[in-house]
Amino acid sequence: MTLKIDRDTDLTAVLNEEIWPRIQRMTPNGVRPRLASTLILLDRTETEPKVLMGRRNPASKFMPGKFVFPGGRIEPGDRRMNAAGALPLEVERRLAKVMPRSTSLPRALALGSIRETFEETGIVLGARDVGAPDSAPDGEWRKFAAQGFYPQLDNIHFIARATTPPRQARRFDTIFLAAEAADIAANVDGAVGPDRELVELVWVPMSQAHDLELSLITSVVLHELDRRIEAGMGHYLPAPWYYVGPKGWVRKEL
Repeated sequence: MTLKIDRDTDLTAVLNEEIWPRIQRMTPNGVRPRLASTLILLDRTETEPKVLMGRRNPASKFMPGKFVFPGGRIEPGDRRMNAAGALPLEVERRLAKVMPRSTSLPRALALGSIRETFEETGIVLGARDVGAPDSAPDGEWRKFAAQGFYPQLDNIHFIARATTPPRQARRFDTIFLAAEAADIAANVDGAVGPDRELVELVWVPMSQAHDLELSLITSVVLHELDRRIEAGMGHYLPAPWYYVGPKGWVRKEL
């Protein structure tokens, strides 16, 4: 991403300038967005925070070679997996707005992001002092539980929501969450490599993250994260939702 964006930039205007004209030229296709969640891991032990970014496999059909945050679609097991602690009340309240009729969704969004992070990076975001889960849903959660940790929910932050514009072949309604590197309980080798979804992981200072090969919406979320860190990272801070309305991109605070 080579666009010059700083902390005072109107991010909605950037999206409208760069993406909206192209969307208007595309043919409607009726594709509906799929719900997904993403986890941004932050290391704030030094003066400048660092963020974990993964480079997608260049052979991938979706965003090949781009640097992204680990994440993906919500799965049924994300609603059933036991966890340590609970989401902060303000985080749960705002996540509940995504699908108000589903009381289990906020927790599933957080757990889905933790599971996807484990699957794509080998990182276990877990509680160290409550023992190992007695059981877990089949699949990736079973592998997670085998590491001896419950997933940790207490320190999850809600950073942003972004919905892929209409007329795209693939659309996602993505929730961007964040957690602290201090809550990493273990790291399993082998999740990243030339034949995996992510071929590289880097801890990069926030000021340098924008120099990576990013999608525009990833860059926008990074700037939202930067502003949130500057404001103190309080759970009470609103999370912006970026989506396309009849006249272009909209930024709505949740």
